[in-house]
Amino acid sequence: MVGTEETRLVVLRGNSASGKSSVAAGLRERFGRNLALVGQDNLRRVVLRERDRPGAANIGLIDMTARYALSAGFHTVVEGILYADRFGAMLKGLARDHRGLTHCYYLDVPLQETLARHATKPVEYLAQVTDEHLHDWYRERDLLAGGIETVIDAGSTLQATVDRIMHETGLDLVPPVDR
Repeated sequence: MVGTEETRLVVLRGNSASGKSSVAAGLRERFGRNLALVGQDNLRRVVLRERDRPGAANIGLIDMTARYALSAGFHTVVEGILYADRFGAMLKGLARDHRGLTHCYYLDVPLQETLARHATKPVEYLAQVTDEHLHDWYRERDLLAGGIETVIDAGSTLQATVDRIMHETGLDLVPPVDR
């Protein structure tokens, strides 16, 4: 078992350029300290410099990092593409083992909107991640089995999505901790 009855675990999944990192940053900004961000891109690409493939080491590292943060008393947001076939078992185990409240969200953004959002990113990033990459990576409604995710569609603004998650998880009622 990990975390406490008071900790909140939020899982944010969706395709590239669906807004996951922006939502996670918005949650952190609204909540303040004591909210850990466990980002797939950071752990996979920066820490490990690993390709996204089945059975890769980042799956366990994401799991261990989230478990550690929860057990240290941090509310925790796990965010990334986190393909269901590669990460589903780990995410379900993490949710099952978490003592507190767990909420899973899937940001459902159509490919054309994904491409439009991607085009607004910095030029340096666009040189590394092309529209062709987004086409290759895109999986329509790659939901976790068992209906454990709340689907948020592309019509929800960043602010509305952050507000919704803050409210549904109860983070809007939890006093922040000054660590």
